[in-house]
Amino acid sequence: MSAAVVRDDPLPSTKYWWLAGGMLGLAFGYFFWYTPYAALTKALSAGLLPGMDKHLGGLVLLPAAAIGTLVGSSVFLAATGWWRYLGRRGRRRAPSNTMLIAGFFMALVIATTTLNYTFAGVSILFMLLMMRGGVLILSPIVDTVRRRRVRVYSWVALGFSLCAVTTALADVNSYVLTAGALVSLAIYFTGYIGRFRIMSRVAKTSDELTDRRYFAEESVTSAVWQVVLCAVLALMPLGQVSAALREGFTTFLLTPAVLPALGIGLLYSALYVYGTLIYLDPREYTWCVPANRCASLFSGLVASFGLSALTGIALPGTGQLLATGFVFLAILALSWPALRAALRRAPRPLLLFVCGGNTCRSAMAEAIARHTVGGRYRVASAGVSARAGSPMADEAVAALRESGIPSNGHRSRRLTAAQVADAATIYCMTSAQCDAVLRIAADAAGKTMRLDPAGDLPEPHGKPAAAYRECAERIKVVIAERLPVAALP
Repeated sequence: MSAAVVRDDPLPSTKYWWLAGGMLGLAFGYFFWYTPYAALTKALSAGLLPGMDKHLGGLVLLPAAAIGTLVGSSVFLAATGWWRYLGRRGRRRAPSNTMLIAGFFMALVIATTTLNYTFAGVSILFMLLMMRGGVLILSPIVDTVRRRRVRVYSWVALGFSLCAVTTALADVNSYVLTAGALVSLAIYFTGYIGRFRIMSRVAKTSDELTDRRYFAEESVTSAVWQVVLCAVLALMPLGQVSAALREGFTTFLLTPAVLPALGIGLLYSALYVYGTLIYLDPREYTWCVPANRCASLFSGLVASFGLSALTGIALPGTGQLLATGFVFLAILALSWPALRAALRRAPRPLLLFVCGGNTCRSAMAEAIARHTVGGRYRVASAGVSARAGSPMADEAVAALRESGIPSNGHRSRRLTAAQVADAATIYCMTSAQCDAVLRIAADAAGKTMRLDPAGDLPEPHGKPAAAYRECAERIKVVIAERLPVAALP
């Protein structure tokens, strides 16, 4: 069996069925844990729990919540055995330098998410609108800056998101947006931008081992970073901020309120599992973000009305409810490709191009085929020995650019049995790679063939730029012969 499909344990859909069930199952799990997390955070900080008679600052409860997240993440990795996906440094299992940075950004997201529900004068739903609407707004902007194509439905979603944020802010009688809340939101968005950039580069592949490694390393590093950051800031001369964090590490740990604060962290470690698995889906963020945002908004509505019924806390204002409707419209707009595909009687057939490392030949073939027939087929590529997440070779990008074909930010993927099963036709660059595909799935013989019937396509890696141009030109000729547009269904 190919190393690409060797597993240390069964896939989540068999052993960890409670994590699977597709995107709908993950979204429900996220909703299930986010609702008590948001409600408990707001109730504790507002002094609404039994035995409490005063507002509790978010910075005071943050150290205990951070410790709870660290404990919860550690328990999950130990209970599932996913600690084995941590990378190695020598004989030790330790995250890579890149994942240390990713964990730092995620720690910013975790800490500020908790803080955002503790500010007096703002509802759970209002802060959810700021956070969720903000991330929806950021998505097409980040794509544009990185020169990725932003489709019409993304701009429509941007418009609805702007309407949501504007409507919520216009409801001035329903919130008090302090300077601290604005700073917290800014840090939250910074964390998400950094996280998505790294996740796009090293994960979101169809290789479960790669994605699980990302999950395990980000889970550990973000939890540790959160505790470390709280401790460092507590020791710095930052006035009330440092004083509140020091209280959180000292006297607060001896009060009864420490238990629900720890519970906040434990709940976040649970919802983190589902939220992160949603984002690690190999499909684009404009497909994954709606599922995450929709689940959390439903959680905010349930938590807000639940707290109001139990404690008498004020309900969200009419403007905030109207803004929630705009966010749901934005989510619906971003979901349009998935909805359109679901309404079709049958999915478009998948053309899969395979080489070794998936950074030269098959990557160029994917780009050329998508440019030529992408509207009629799904097009993908993978490598039988690829290191997932590697960029396309610069020479290959230049060769495509000379023909006016975009590389679309290609990242390499390791060939998997799932891709082989899904593909209608598999075009390999060499006969040896055809054999490698059949070692993964012997029943794929009828749909696996060399891209060039005349012979193997030479590997341009390590050769002058002219070799890449020659390879790209040959691929264009062969694809035009194999897939004449006029003959397409």
